[in-house]
Amino acid sequence: MINILNHGKVISSISLFQRNVSRKCVGVLLIVLSTSAFSQSDAKQTLRGVYNKLQKAKDYSVQANIKVDMPFIRMLPIDATIYYKQKDKFKVESKSIAIVPRQGFDQASKMLADTNAFTAVAQGTEMIAGVNTSILNIIPLSDTSDLILGKLWVDPKQNLILKSQLTTKSNGTILTEYTYGAQSAYGLPDKMIFSVDVKKFKVPKGVTADLNNSTDEKKKKENENKKGKIFITLTNYQVNKGIPDEKFKK
Repeated sequence: MINILNHGKVISSISLFQRNVSRKCVGVLLIVLSTSAFSQSDAKQTLRGVYNKLQKAKDYSVQANIKVDMPFIRMLPIDATIYYKQKDKFKVESKSIAIVPRQGFDQASKMLADTNAFTAVAQGTEMIAGVNTSILNIIPLSDTSDLILGKLWVDPKQNLILKSQLTTKSNGTILTEYTYGAQSAYGLPDKMIFSVDVKKFKVPKGVTADLNNSTDEKKKKENENKKGKIFITLTNYQVNKGIPDEKFKK
């Protein structure tokens, strides 16, 4: 009789333990789900602030000084004029051939325009130049997008992108660092540094390059795996002065 009662107590204790564990698991799951939902909502709210700031510049022109540091490419620093007009007009004018990754100029606006086209997740924070930035991952929901994955380091107080890492089908992964000055109210930088995949980055036709002509296959492969850098300094912004559409047709 004693054994039966003790056995019953053990069974009751185990059942009670299982119920408590189940309740705790459900509670933890609910916390995780609610935290995840809040994280996504908070991330999209931050990105909406960035997008709204970028939308303030309906059009602009700016003088650009471009320096290229890429294996097998011989190019002196050049000057160019960059023109932009919402929503999708972009042009670079120069007496020489300019290497300007368009992704760093209008990709953010395109990417953030439709909040239903991507999932945004907050990944944490990181200090950049004394600013505590929010790290946000952006995952497109469409397979037709050129963008595979986006990662933004955002100053949430000023709604500025301080760094971005965009992985695209066309140009591989491009890491961009931004420095702001007088035009920060429009989200327009004074300096940009692009780090690109040499192997995947599309070099404009006409640029003097020895990448495909190298006879040393080992050296060629080593350089293909390296990162190239493009430094762009931007001055003399003309914002919202009006640029005719014909400017982009020439």
